[in-house]
Amino acid sequence: MYLVAIIDWYSRKVLSWRVSNTMDTDFCVDALEEALQRHGTPEIFNTDQGVQFTSEAFTSVLKEYGIRISMDGKGCYHDNIFVERLWRSVKHECVYLTAFEDGRHLKQALHRYFRHYNQTRYHQTLDYQTPDEVYYGQSISLAA
Repeated sequence: MYLVAIIDWYSRKVLSWRVSNTMDTDFCVDALEEALQRHGTPEIFNTDQGVQFTSEAFTSVLKEYGIRISMDGKGCYHDNIFVERLWRSVKHECVYLTAFEDGRHLKQALHRYFRHYNQTRYHQTLDYQTPDEVYYGQSISLAA
């Protein structure tokens, strides 16, 4: 199964995600369109140079909304470090811990995980706030 996630770089919030048993463009476009409909239009959208993200189907959606396209350098994993860190967390905190029965079971587990990731999982780089707290401006001050 293949997983795509659209995240907000500043808050690390997962805005939308999809899984597919084929590495095609359609599920990536679906995730992008959901993120744009639910969360609005960013100024810049960053991806790696995967064929699904460089496709006319994907880039035309960004162009239609007037979004500037930023693509990572070829082979430069650190350009997309926020998504790479998300993948590490998903694998170690969800995927590697479960023997999934089928794709439906995987989707249910990912739904729970991303809800936890956005709403209750504190991030050191966000001053121990959740992505939702930062994204929605609900940050709380912590005092000792």
